[in-house]
Amino acid sequence: MSSSIMQSRGGHGWQLIFADLALILFLLTLSALPAAEATSGQRLADTDAREKDALGPLQSEIAPSQALFRPVPGGPSLAVWLAAQAPDPRATLTIFVTHAAADEATAWDRAEALAGEARASGARVRTIITRGAADDVYASLAYDAVIAGSGKEDLTS
Repeated sequence: MSSSIMQSRGGHGWQLIFADLALILFLLTLSALPAAEATSGQRLADTDAREKDALGPLQSEIAPSQALFRPVPGGPSLAVWLAAQAPDPRATLTIFVTHAAADEATAWDRAEALAGEARASGARVRTIITRGAADDVYASLAYDAVIAGSGKEDLTS
């Protein structure tokens, strides 16, 4: 009985040794890469991928909205609405304006008026103006700024 146990255990030993050798070879190759780059003066790793990682995301990300504002007749102004929101240094107000092809100047005027009102209230403001099928204006309050000292870069300023 002990001989049958020895044979079943001994049959898998070569797989473990092979896996260990493959791992050692991988680690040796990986550790030799910086030395080879230093002696040759060339980057041997994928330069395009390294540059993309160094640049970070190409677009700033907009966090999910915590509160939405739409100007409606008889409703509160943006300044009143912002005063009702909880103050937070991470909060950024993003004003979205969509315009039809012929109304670009009007869209800019509407966006500027809302942005001025928000800045007067002390909010950080970002404005996004796009062409669409119909005119639309709304503002989104999101907590997408990073608190200083967290080690992450603030992409919204």
